[in-house]
Amino acid sequence: MIRDRGRIKWTSMMLPEHVKMLRDWTKEDENEKEKEVDEQQLEVMNEMILEAMELNQQVAITHYRQQKYEILIGKIHYWDPLTNKLHIVDSFSELHRIGISSIADVRVVDE
Repeated sequence: MIRDRGRIKWTSMMLPEHVKMLRDWTKEDENEKEKEVDEQQLEVMNEMILEAMELNQQVAITHYRQQKYEILIGKIHYWDPLTNKLHIVDSFSELHRIGISSIADVRVVDE
């Protein structure tokens, strides 16, 4: 039976700079590119946000943050027209501020 140690056996022959570059390269591959949202989807998301604010419903918001998509579940507390951000309170009573332009999807969550 062949016991292959994978990457471990090759890193001893590489310079530390090369190992660091390979680690950075694999980390960079995990990054996602921000997708464009069309106008119809923007209208649907806008209606869902307004309805959730009016009826005090929980929503799941998918937004782009630090080169990755994240999902935040909570109630929309306030929309700030000056900064163009939504203030969302999650189930732990923490306040999150999300820019409208970074939102990719909005869905109403059944409680």
